[in-house]
Amino acid sequence: MSIVHSYGLEHFQHDNATSQESRVATKWLQEHSSVFRYFHCSPKSPYMNIIEYIWDALLHVVEKRSPPPSTPMDLLTALQDSWCEFPTGYLKTLVDYMPRRFASIMHARGGPTRY
Repeated sequence: MSIVHSYGLEHFQHDNATSQESRVATKWLQEHSSVFRYFHCSPKSPYMNIIEYIWDALLHVVEKRSPPPSTPMDLLTALQDSWCEFPTGYLKTLVDYMPRRFASIMHARGGPTRY
């Protein structure tokens, strides 16, 4: 966090994913809580996780490929090719909406929102 966000206290999304609830992750979060703030969302909530939207968009692109990927290596290649061709405007839109999503989640106190 200090390398990526060296200019101040940052926020960490804690969406209660299984990997974040492990003893090791929980201990690390407690030990480093002075470095950043984190807030809880509904368990396994994709509300603030941009990658969920990106995976969904990539899935739709890969599903439309002809011929469809038939091996794990074909799938990897298709995902990499699709990522390279991904419209940057879509990614920018996702990032630009983050403040509104934060506000909605904070207003809903971590509960469901319209996003």
